[in-house]
Amino acid sequence: MSQAQMEAPAPPREFDPEELRVSRLRAVRGPNFWRLAPVIACDLRLGALEDVPTTAIPGFNEQLLELMPTLYEHPCSRGTEGGFIERLREGTHLPHVLEHVALELQTLAGTDVSFGRVVESGDPGVWWLIVAYEEEDVGLEAVRQAVRLVKACMKGEPYDIKFAVEDLHDLLESVRLGPSTAAIVEEARRRGIPVRRLNSHSLVQLGLGVNLRRVQAAMSDYTSAIGVEIAQDKDDTRRVLGAIGLPVPEGSVATTLERAVEVAHEIGWPVLLKPLDASHGRGISGRIDNDEGVRAAFEVAAKFSRKVVIEQYVTGSDYRVLVVDGKVAAVAERVPAHVVGDGQHTIAELIVIANQDPRRGRGHSRTLTQLPDDAATDAYLASSGRSQQDVPPAGERVYLRATANLSTGGTSIDRTDEVHPDNVTACEMAAGIVGLDIAGIDVLSPDITVPFRENRAVIIEVNAAPGLRMHSHPSEGKPRNVGAPIIDMLYPPGSPYTIPVVAITGTNGKTTTTRLTAHLFRQTGKTVGFTTTDGVYLQNRLVMEGDMTGPFSANIILSNPTVEVAVLETARGGVIRAGLGFDECDVGVVLNVAADHLGLRGINTVEQLAEVKSVVPAVVKREGHAVLNADDPLVYRMRDRSGGDIVLFSTMQPGENRVFDDHIERGGIGARVEDGEFVIRRGRLRIPIATQREVPLMMGGAARFQQQNVLAAILAAYVQGVRYDTIRAGLLSFFPSPSMTPGRLNLLRLGEVRVLVDYAHNPAAVEGLVETVQALPARRRVGVVGAPGDRRDEDIRGLGRLCATLDHAFVKEDTDLRGRDPGEAAGLVVEGLREGGMSEDAIEMVGDEFQAVDRALAAADAGDLVMVLADKVDAVLKHVQKQAPEPH
Repeated sequence: MSQAQMEAPAPPREFDPEELRVSRLRAVRGPNFWRLAPVIACDLRLGALEDVPTTAIPGFNEQLLELMPTLYEHPCSRGTEGGFIERLREGTHLPHVLEHVALELQTLAGTDVSFGRVVESGDPGVWWLIVAYEEEDVGLEAVRQAVRLVKACMKGEPYDIKFAVEDLHDLLESVRLGPSTAAIVEEARRRGIPVRRLNSHSLVQLGLGVNLRRVQAAMSDYTSAIGVEIAQDKDDTRRVLGAIGLPVPEGSVATTLERAVEVAHEIGWPVLLKPLDASHGRGISGRIDNDEGVRAAFEVAAKFSRKVVIEQYVTGSDYRVLVVDGKVAAVAERVPAHVVGDGQHTIAELIVIANQDPRRGRGHSRTLTQLPDDAATDAYLASSGRSQQDVPPAGERVYLRATANLSTGGTSIDRTDEVHPDNVTACEMAAGIVGLDIAGIDVLSPDITVPFRENRAVIIEVNAAPGLRMHSHPSEGKPRNVGAPIIDMLYPPGSPYTIPVVAITGTNGKTTTTRLTAHLFRQTGKTVGFTTTDGVYLQNRLVMEGDMTGPFSANIILSNPTVEVAVLETARGGVIRAGLGFDECDVGVVLNVAADHLGLRGINTVEQLAEVKSVVPAVVKREGHAVLNADDPLVYRMRDRSGGDIVLFSTMQPGENRVFDDHIERGGIGARVEDGEFVIRRGRLRIPIATQREVPLMMGGAARFQQQNVLAAILAAYVQGVRYDTIRAGLLSFFPSPSMTPGRLNLLRLGEVRVLVDYAHNPAAVEGLVETVQALPARRRVGVVGAPGDRRDEDIRGLGRLCATLDHAFVKEDTDLRGRDPGEAAGLVVEGLREGGMSEDAIEMVGDEFQAVDRALAAADAGDLVMVLADKVDAVLKHVQKQAPEPH
């Protein structure tokens, strides 16, 4: 709909809000067609609502703005606050409204998102709605809620916006990274270290391949399992620390109430009780001065652990000392949840007042956690003779918990610069003897500035996976970047945190180029992981079969701790469906752009297809390289989108490609074929690699279409520091065989008949293959020809026309018709063969792929060449190999 149509007033009319439907909703997790960051993408079907502006829906604008007055802040395309409201009042279409509502719902829930787009998909009545997200589940639910809200406004029905926002906020809190993990991740991202979330909780991968590390909260893959075991057993911790002379409270363990009372008498009053292996302060008592108190506390502690620690009660402030990699990183004084009396309000009222502080929230959503108002609060107050209905005098501090955990409303005060050096040493010793790389040392001390030995301070616990929020976001004092020492431990300055990532895209040649590039890197002795349309490979071993050219397969390689180089075939389908499986690459290769898969998923032109593939050079690192085909204008144009160095290849001779020659004259890096030789050019430097006739992939020079693949692979290896003599050795040892390049230019001999099997499935690929077939010596050239059904009619006919130069064609049909009627795709191929000039008696319709292969082989005589455009590549190769005569 044009802007003029939108602005024109429309008379009221009947319409059905239920015609607005989401037909496909998905999270695109990596750089993608629409944005180089994650987005939620959905297909909106509008039906008769296609041309209905908001001004034509009675009461729509008024109800929407009443529900979401914060939409006034959206600048929209006008660039100023209120811009979206102007568009709304002029009359805009419903997908545009959904874009802003979905973004605003996420903002109200507590995330910071602003990117949104609405574009026509190219399919009638279908629009693409694209919105950014921080948390995938929240983004998806926000779009669902946005649709419900807009429909309610269309119908004039009530909608509980408060409930929707609270629901999204709760969802956000349940799926976002915890504050400890977030502190580490934030520092990693600040340093450019790749971050990959491995589950819906807090397990995170930092770095890639052989240089990856894993963290979960403040626990790393360096963390000692034995250290964790000791820290979880509070009695073991006390004994280990005491054995090296560190100050610990006297105590013991009991499994029965009777024994607990005995231990209390042995230690002497006062005491405290706590579960042996609980965390977050659960089950810990306050001060106990008699047997009755022991009995009550034992009952509580026993709910959390079969064993209960009875320990000397020590007075003093509660301090948490964070030790990372053997060094104290931060110190915080922890104050239990409390209210301060004013002489007027009850404790219950003071809790409500305190919780109105905007710094307090549920869970970890704010700097402070809301003060507790529960049975545990009542029980603790009762232990000191109070209740929530008491009115404390002005200035009196009333504690609500015995322990100072932030998760139960406690607060923290930074004391890092105040701790005495002797105490630093003691805490570092404690972490060392327990064996934790990241440890939280709990200390009770009257004054942390005084050595422990001088004021009877004690270390009461050593914690694995200590919380970091009290240090990164203290209630008072200086925030400490505690993620930095953890990252320094995982990645000491100067150590690598990633591996070379080579991404290869294009219409044709991706798989061969990927395999060749991986082969060149293997010549350096490194472990190479690569993905192709055939599967995922580690070195040359298949680890997962199938079309593996999307983010799922990339993750398999990049999350493998043995991989030293990743080479990733990257297809259009994955980029559109789910985005890239990586945020950045070191080398981005684009081979070519030709008509293929057009008319699918809204990509209807070659120019749109080029835009999809340009995502690869767009994510090349600044210090990386974009390897582009200088002979393809659509590919060469991608140089403007890449932030890396531009590297070009050309199959034209010197003087035939002006842009390539200019690039080299300016000192740029490139590669081309000069007088039948593959050559790397770097300004005036000329590095010959190998002649075409030497390279097996070129089939003696007949496979001219392989030039692009060879040049691209040479450059991908060269810009990553592979020596040119190593590149040469790799080229000469790479053969177009079923083992090295299955389904790509596989030439098999059946006696005196040769069979060429290839996966070519679009006009550009078939053109190169037919050119190769014509260049190879043969008496007659016979083809087994077919095309995938999901191509456009003109593309299938074009494929047939290209094959018309063969002497005979057996036309087959793929098993998967891809939406076509039986015989329809084959019929289009036959039409193309006829249009190309092939005579009727040279065309045979067979149908089944294997029957067509058998007919072609039966018709072939000595000296003939049979070309098979294979669909089921592996099966066809095995079928042909079975026809080989038995050796004598």
